Amino acid sequence: MDFSARSAAMAVLVAGLTMSAGAAEAAKCGNTSSGFETWKKQFYAEARSNGIGERGLKALSGTSYAISTIRADRGQKSFKYTLSKFMQVRGASTIVSQGRRLKKSNAGLFASLEKRYGVPAGPLIAIWGMETAFGRTLGSSNLVSATATLAYDCRRSAFFTEHLYAALTLVDRGVLSSSTVGAKHGEVGQTQFLPGNVLKFGVDGDGNGRIDMVRSTADALASTAQFLRAHGWKRGGGYQPGQVNFRAIQGWNAASVYQQAIAIMGAQIDG
Repeated sequence: MDFSARSAAMAVLVAGLTMSAGAAEAAKCGNTSSGFETWKKQFYAEARSNGIGERGLKALSGTSYAISTIRADRGQKSFKYTLSKFMQVRGASTIVSQGRRLKKSNAGLFASLEKRYGVPAGPLIAIWGMETAFGRTLGSSNLVSATATLAYDCRRSAFFTEHLYAALTLVDRGVLSSSTVGAKHGEVGQTQFLPGNVLKFGVDGDGNGRIDMVRSTADALASTAQFLRAHGWKRGGGYQPGQVNFRAIQGWNAASVYQQAIAIMGAQIDG
């Protein structure tokens, strides 16, 4: 079943939950761990009143303040590099060489993705390599705890509150669990989707009736292609800076060096 067919309804659900939470007395954010447990009790009540089920509420109750997430959020440095330094640090040459081999060994999958979504292999493989070294480094942070910590933290509370509601909804639906691990900011799977993006763009790419962004390469790559298409990707168009599809790549990541790196490596992989 193609999860993206329900993406619009789920997006409305998440937006409605967030707005409803705001209409009530919202749980107060904080900048240290001292207020997290109080915030969690307040948010639990909001989440329950906004329709989050028992599995989601249990996952929320089990969260803890993720110090490593806060440290990572405060210490992002690589996006300040020049493009050449960024590509060196991120191992661009290795991603390209391995990506070319993966394109050949998974030719059928990438052909089917391009036929369905209009997105060629190069940028998908570049994203896959950049995000998780082709599924080898998926992160070790508890996803719900990381997302809850960022929803509590005052720096970007509103943004991550939406993703926390999405994560709890996904736990209720069995797409995620309370023990799912991901990256420091709550990203999950082989191409590192935030929970709200799993709701909106997640695709059952291997046709087994469920979405598994962690263990299914087909699900992760199909979801990535769906994300790019939803952000304006045009079949057959170029994706270098100034070309029609570069805007879709910009939707993937806000950092200019990251966007350019995807475009450069994608072109090298596509040959």
